[in-house]
Amino acid sequence: MPAYLIYDVEIHDPEPYGEFMRQVKPLVEEMGGTYLARGGAHEVLEGDWNPTRIVLFQFPDMDSARALFNSDAYAPLKELRQGCSSGHVVIVEGV
Repeated sequence: MPAYLIYDVEIHDPEPYGEFMRQVKPLVEEMGGTYLARGGAHEVLEGDWNPTRIVLFQFPDMDSARALFNSDAYAPLKELRQGCSSGHVVIVEGV
């Protein structure tokens, strides 16, 4: 069953975040992930959620999404991302 890794990111320092994006893309792909949305236009239709930048990945399953997020290879990139942005990350199981 596919799984979706969803980031709602507010970028505080664009230069290092750009470096994060450059480095993380090949790792995401290596771990079976595919970008479905990467910061495009969005619109809140209901509720008080005010996302800044939405990034959406599809993975083959929940374990694959978790494997990326918890991997040793992602750890320094996570640190880089957290140093130049803030936000929320969730995984949701697809149908």
